[in-house]
Parts: sequence; structure tokens; C-alpha cells
Amino acid sequence: MTGPTITELTTRAREIFQRVVEGYIESGQPVGSKTLASDGAINLSPASIRSVLAELEQAGLLAAPHTSAGRMPTDAGLRIFVDGMMRVAEPSEQERAQIEARLAQSAEAGPVEAALQQTSMLLSELTGAAGMVMVPTREQKLAQFSLVSLGQGRALAVLVGEDGGVENRVIAIDHAGPGSLEQASNYITSRLAGRTLAQAAIAMREEIASGQSQLDEASRNLVERGLAVWSEDAGKRPVLIVRGAANLLDEAAMGDIERVRSLLDDLENKQSVAALLENAREAEATRIFIGSENRLFGLSGSSVIASPYRDAEGRVVGVLGVIGPTRLNYARVVPMVDLTARSLGRSLAQTQGRNSGNLIA
Repeated sequence: MTGPTITELTTRAREIFQRVVEGYIESGQPVGSKTLASDGAINLSPASIRSVLAELEQAGLLAAPHTSAGRMPTDAGLRIFVDGMMRVAEPSEQERAQIEARLAQSAEAGPVEAALQQTSMLLSELTGAAGMVMVPTREQKLAQFSLVSLGQGRALAVLVGEDGGVENRVIAIDHAGPGSLEQASNYITSRLAGRTLAQAAIAMREEIASGQSQLDEASRNLVERGLAVWSEDAGKRPVLIVRGAANLLDEAAMGDIERVRSLLDDLENKQSVAALLENAREAEATRIFIGSENRLFGLSGSSVIASPYRDAEGRVVGVLGVIGPTRLNYARVVPMVDLTARSLGRSLAQTQGRNSGNLIA
């Protein structure tokens, strides 16, 4: 049965409903009629307040966990509150500066994954929930490849994307000489232009297998090793980075240990969580998934707040967000997630801009 809309509630019912939701979000505990009457904000007797609470419960917006307890919002009630009553608390200038500084610092520190891990940690710290960031899945086109000898049978394989991103891996080279390293590097680079790694790998392997390449045996071996390390690396990359899961084990959560265990089990299944976040990929604004609204977290009674982040060209490349109990402080967390997504996009764009002017010669 579909519950009433916010406009169908009386002014008195809306006021009491809002007080219950805000009280529950703040304390994590059901809110009773005596509490509502004693704070002086509602000019009604406890008996009158109980009558309104009963009506809201019958409408499916509130629930009483115990006979003598107060009320707490249902998932449907939280949805009405979030969509029609919530007063958003924009991040402070200090919080904005903190987000921008942390992401800028992490973007300069290393590869994209390092920045994404830092973003997930930052979201967790700012919201008190678990932070989640999807690793970009779009295969970028590649621009350059180099093999640099490190001595002792090792070389540094350096891959440069068209967006300026640079990633390094160490590979074994079986004492290949400088000439073979240079020949393999030039061969791979010449076949990367405008292609993804997967596309280039297919073309190179077909050419080598047919005997059309001019590579000597040592260089062919280096090409195979270079392709193998990047293909293996791509397969091992995490789909989702989660940080701050310990935040989910707060005092209120420990009263329902089965729910918490269910949530942690869900987070272990990162493919399923990533599939949920994919629903926010095409969203124009931050998406909010409350409790039983999504099948994955229905049993654990958790909410997800997610927002897409974009690359330098404005294309959506991933999604970030937080997960926590349904009593999340939505008014504060929603704008925090939105700001972090926009800041991450700007940070990645700046990094791509810097790197694009520093391709390996």
C-alpha cells in the first residue's frame, strides 16, 4: 500500500512527523510523545500527540519497535522526509577547503587508485559512515609505452594514456639489452595510437604470430611480458574501494548485531554493491537509496547516498558515496557527497592536464 504524500498530511501531522524523524536521526532511538511534549516546540498534550503518532503509524510512515516505545520512521517515512521536508546543511568553508586540499594532495601523490582510496577515506571521516568509490571502468586510449632498465634482470614498464595518466609496473626481462628494450618500446607505442590496451594487444599478437613484425626474439619476448603484466593488472583491479566499515559498528548498531553482520557481508560482495552504485551513474544529482528500497541492503536496513564523478571532458567515469544506517544525517551527508564528487572530478582533471604536458620522450 502506498503511503500518503507530504501534502496530504495536516500541518500538525507534518510538524510531529518531522520532529520524530529529526529526533531519531540525532539519537538513533525511537521518539515518544512525552519527549515531543516536553521540548515545548509542539503545543499539544501528550495524549493528542499520541493520537497523531498513531495516525502516522497507520499511514505507514512511523513504526513502534516495542509496545511501550516511541516511534521511529519507516523507510517510506524517511523517503517522504528526504524528498519533501529535509533542510539541507551545506558544507562549511572549512569543510570545503579540507576536501579540496586532501583530494589535490592525493592526486599529486600517485596513480588514480591512490586518489580514489583517499577519497573513500575522506568520505568516511566526514560523514561517520563507510565511504565507497567505484574505480573508473572506461578503458582509456593509450599514447605511449616505455621500458626502462632497472638492472638485475628487471625493467620499469611505463604506460601513458591519452588523458595524461601515467602508470608504472616492474617486470622481469631476462637480461635483455638496451637495444631490445628500445625496439620493444617503439613497437608497442607505434601500435597504441587511438587504441585501448586490449585492442592494441590483439593487433600486436596477430602481427607477431603471422611473422609480419620485424622484432627480434628478445624484443618479441619483451612485448609479450609487457602486455601480460598490464592485462593481469587490469583483471586484479578492485571494482569498488570501501573504507571506514568500522564506523558501522557504533553503539546503536551493536544492539542489532545480525543486521550489522548482514551489512558487512553485503560489503564483501563488492560486485553487487558496484551494481547498485551503477544506478547513480546517469543521475543529474545525488541519489539516495533508503533501506528496503534496494534489494541488496533490504535485510541490513542500510541507506546509500551516491553521486557520479566526471573526467576532464565531463564524462561520467565512476560513482562515489557512503553507506550507513537508515538514520544517516541526510541533510548533512547528501551535500557532502555531492561536493566530494565535484571536487574529485576537478582534481582528476587537473592531474590529467599536468600529465598531458609531460609525456615520456
